[in-house]
Formats: sequence, C-alpha cells, structure tokens
Amino acid sequence: MRLERLLRPKSIAAIGGLQAGRVVEQCRLMGYQGEIWPVHPTKKEVHGLPAYPSVEALPGSPDAAFIGVNRQLSIDVVKQLRAKDCGGGVCFAAGFLEADEAGGELQAALIEAAGEMPLLGPNCYGYINYADGALLWPDQQGGKRLASGKSGVAIITQSSNIAINFTMQKRGLPLAYVFTVGNQALVGISELALNLLEDPRVTTLGIYIEGFDSVEAFEALARKARELNKPVLVYKVGRSEQAQVAAMSHTASLVGSHAISSAFLERNGFGQVDSIPVFLETLKLLHHFGPLDGYRVSSMSCSGGEASIIADSAEKRKVYFPDLDAAQKAPLQQLLGPLVTVANPLDYHTFSWGNREVMQATYTAMAAIGFDMNYLILDFPHPVRCDDWEWHIAVDAFEAALEASNSRGAFVVGMAENIPEDYTDNYSERGIVSFYGIDEALQATEIAADIGTAWKKESPAPVMRLDEVGDRHTTLDEAEAKRSLQQAGVPIPEGARVDSATAAQQLADRLGYPVVLKTLGIAHKTEHNAVRLNLSSSEAVAQAASELLKLGDELYLEVMKPSVAELIVGVTRDPQFGLVLTIGSGGILVELLKDAKTLLIPTTGDEIEAALAGLKSAPLLAGYRGRPAADIGAVVNAILAIQEYAVSQAGSLIELDVNPLLIGATGEGVFAADALIVLEEQE
Repeated sequence: MRLERLLRPKSIAAIGGLQAGRVVEQCRLMGYQGEIWPVHPTKKEVHGLPAYPSVEALPGSPDAAFIGVNRQLSIDVVKQLRAKDCGGGVCFAAGFLEADEAGGELQAALIEAAGEMPLLGPNCYGYINYADGALLWPDQQGGKRLASGKSGVAIITQSSNIAINFTMQKRGLPLAYVFTVGNQALVGISELALNLLEDPRVTTLGIYIEGFDSVEAFEALARKARELNKPVLVYKVGRSEQAQVAAMSHTASLVGSHAISSAFLERNGFGQVDSIPVFLETLKLLHHFGPLDGYRVSSMSCSGGEASIIADSAEKRKVYFPDLDAAQKAPLQQLLGPLVTVANPLDYHTFSWGNREVMQATYTAMAAIGFDMNYLILDFPHPVRCDDWEWHIAVDAFEAALEASNSRGAFVVGMAENIPEDYTDNYSERGIVSFYGIDEALQATEIAADIGTAWKKESPAPVMRLDEVGDRHTTLDEAEAKRSLQQAGVPIPEGARVDSATAAQQLADRLGYPVVLKTLGIAHKTEHNAVRLNLSSSEAVAQAASELLKLGDELYLEVMKPSVAELIVGVTRDPQFGLVLTIGSGGILVELLKDAKTLLIPTTGDEIEAALAGLKSAPLLAGYRGRPAADIGAVVNAILAIQEYAVSQAGSLIELDVNPLLIGATGEGVFAADALIVLEEQE
C-alpha cells in the first residue's frame, strides 16, 4: 500500500466539527505550508479558512484527510474520499471492532469502502509529522517543528493517550513523527514502520505495542533496520498477562505470551524496554549514536557518593565498569594528584572543579581509553536560587574531551528536575546525550549494546509458520515418547516396559542396579507418587512394582543415571510464532525459581549455549564450588536433536516435554529421564 501522500501530505482535508477544527488549528500553529481544506456542511469558515460543504466540493484531491465524524458517517466519507482519489486518511471515530459485534460489521464495511486507499484507524487519534509541520491530530501536543536539515526519531503507538504524553516529554528527544494506529484495520504498525524507516529524516524508530499485526512483516522490519542502520526500539506491554494455559507439561506453564514475544524481538535485533522513561532515554541514545559496540562504560563525577551509586546500579547488568590498568591510571594520577584514588567509576574530587584545563585533560584521558560509552554525572543547581557558571566549565570541558578522543559520551543527571529543558536541547544539538536518571542511563546503554551485539550476528531464519491443529489430541506414554526421541538422536537410559513384578525383577537383573521404576500413562508422576528411584536390589524392585501396578497396568523400568545437573527442555506450539523452545532448570528449581529461557525454532547451537549461560542455575552447570562441570556440548546436541524431532512433527505436535534431562559431567553425556509428547490425533 502506497503511504507517501498520507505520511507527507501537501494538502490536508479536515472533515467534521470540533476535532477537525483542532486539526486545522494545530497545522497552523506548527506552520504547515500546504493547503488546508476544512469540510463542514454548515460552517462557512474554520479558524479563518474557507470551509467546503462536502468532500465532493473540495478544490482538488487531498493528500491526507482527517475524518472526524461518527462511525456511521465515517463509512460514507471514506467512500467519497476514495472517489476523490485521496492519498489516505485518519478515521478518528471509535465504536468499531473494539466495541461490539455491530462495530465489527461496521469495520468490515469501512475496509470495503476504503479499497486501496490507506487508512489509519479506526479508533485512532492520527499523527504528527514534525518534519513537514503536518498534523492530522485533534488535540494539543507538546512537540516542536523539526528544523530543516535535521533528523529525529519516529514513534508509533497503539495508545493515543500514550502518544499525547510522548509529545509532552522535556528530555531533549527530537521527534520527527508520532503516529497512532488504533484498530489497524487497513494499515498496520509494521507496514507503517517500514515506510517511516525509509524517511532520511528518521534516525530511529520507537514502537509501543500491545500485539503484533504480522510476524512476517516484523521480520522484514528487522532486516530493513539493519540494512538502513536505523535501530528499532519496542515497548511491548502485557508482561503481567496470565501465562498460556498449561495442558499437561511443565513447559506450557512456564511459557507465557510475553516470554515468546520477547524472544522474537531479541532474536531479530529489536531493542526492548519495559518503562516509559527508559523508552525515551534509549531513543535519545540511539538517535545520537545508534547501536553500541559493547557494554564497557566509564563514569566520572566529583563525588564519591555518585561513583558508588552508579557502580551499585550496574551490578548484575551486562554493562560494566572495567578496571583501569597501571598504564591507564598513570596520566590520570598525575593530573589529579596523590589524594585522588584513580578508578572506574572515577571520583575526581573537587580539587579540580572549575579548572577548565585540568578537567578537560582528565575527561580526555578517561575517554581516550576506548570505552563504548563515557558518562559525566552532572546535576545542575536550582535555576532560580543558584548560579551554575562553574557547571558550564565542566560541560565545555567534556564536550572538548569527547571531540579530542573521538568518543561517545553522555551527561547523567541523577534527578530529572536538576537540568533545564533548554540545556538538554542545547547539548543534544552539540551531539551529547543528557540521561535523566542513573538507572535509565545504564539500561539505555545496555539496550543499545544489545542491538549492536545482535546486529553483529547473521540475520536469523524466519520462525516456522504452522497450520492450525484440531481439538482432538493424543498423548504418548513415556516409553513411546522416549523411543520417538531416541530415533531423532536424543540419548535415553536403557529400559523397557514390564507388566509384572517378576518381569521387572528379571529386567533389572539384566540391566544392572540401581534402576528406576515408573507407572506408565500418568503425566505428572511425582505428584501421583508413581515413581520409585534408586532401586538397588531385586527385592526392592518387586515391592515397588507391586505398589505401582495399583496405579496402572503397565510399568517402565530403566537404568538410573547419575547426573551433576538437571534441565527441563520443552517445545510448545504458538499460533503466531510457531514452535517455541523452552530451556530451564530441572527438578524442583523449575517451580521454585521459574528459571527458564525461551527460544524460537529454528534456533542454533550458539543460541542454545547462550540461553544455558543465562539461566540462574548456570553456575551449577559450570561446576559450582568444585563440583564437576556439566557436559555442555552433549546438552546442546541433545537439545538440537529435540528440536529436530519437533520440526519433523511440526504438522501435528502440540507439546513436548523432557523433564528432567539428566546431565553428566564433561564427557559423560546426557539422558532424557522422562518425556511427554502430545500430538494431534490423526483420523
């Protein structure tokens, strides 16, 4: 769908009463230079401009139209605009698909009326084009016109009120566009995003979403972002949404829609945030510097308290403050004197405060070390009751230091109110970010480095597209499930079915002790006391078999394998994202810690290894406190084999659960100790 005329209009029709009048007002306030044509059946003029009684009466074909009439009239107006060869429109009215069944029928009629004409909404506030001063926007807004030759960020949001709030920010974030999309009946977020990235005045794109309009289109957006070197930041709400309903496996209870969508975004190199302040601060950083090469950060302040606070705030983050070696410390020590302890973060004390020469040399020496980002913590004094001329010495010295060392740098303001908006704007023009908050600075830096790290890898393969499955399912018992996985290359302990105590004794004698005995046909065996572990004699096997046969007609006996750690590995089916792989801590840790990582299929060995390293139980796998390290290579191979089986059964697989996957020490391999597979029942 061609969106050029709609997004960058040279003529605007404002149709309706109050809201349409506000569109006219906002365009004139922004200095829009194109034609503005108000349309109202009775008014002769709107805000000093001549009004037209109908769409048919317009003097030409508008590039964009704001449709500010009720939902029933909107359909007729859209038909008239289409006949007028309008470039596109914004449907403001609510009460469509989001409201009721009648609204759903009206939305279908709206889509039919629009045909090939692009339409934002319905239930949509419209948009602001700050680059051209075009506002199809029926309300106040707090942004300012983008100067000629300048660039800014574009923001798309499903929430109109959140969009209004974004325009009111006073954080020095230059805006090129703000868009709302409403119901996305004709133009979805992804299509709009692809068009906005193509605009040379847009450096970065921020998206606030509740759901994905098209997985394939978002994958295309990720490729386009890399191609144009324009990062995309996503604020996806819905983290507290109830996780998907568990069927029979532990895996299903671990994987919620937010975990899956987050895995999709990470896989495709989108930045992810979970708060409005971090959203805005990260957009600022990406606008100025783009993705970062790494997570190495420096911090400078004339306060030991600030140095301690930022060091503590970075703990357990990927961003970190590397220690300085002797060669790096030497020039700083010479500048600052023997009373200053040179470290990173650096408290350079107040001895040099106000001394431009020493401050600039200090900042230059620190920035020249080659960190991925350099912070100067600087809270300005009260603008009415204090004088801040000395702070500007620090500002100028830092700017000169960054230029001399060809480094990236940012001011970090501990309290957002401690910097005037015009200062932030001024520093932005000078190429320096002003972060509003220490935690926000660290998070924004980490996210920018996450994007940079993702972009260094090859673009991922598309997620699998799956057809819907029927409601009738069949569950393989453990023996069947293990045999199926073994055929795909997943190691399992030696074992077999038995149907009596005598058969169990004979098999145990042949396999060797200790053994495990389980009742087949029960999904969660531990909860039903349907498992007996570490049976070390024929008598123990006989007694266990007698007890377990009361729970079912058939048992499964296998060799008990030693392990240094356990994992749960599962695959579930998602209607949007295809097959979803979950890797988590096994045993009771899976319930206690909710320690799991989500990957989308197909995945790679490197991605699996990174997921394992990201688990809370990773120290156990590495060999905690002298314990043997786990056989990570065998773990990765087993998980790849589980993926291979899942892909081979993709047409019918509902869910798969290996819990636990027993992991031996390095060189000892792994074994699937229990398995559950649910398939679509074939007719």
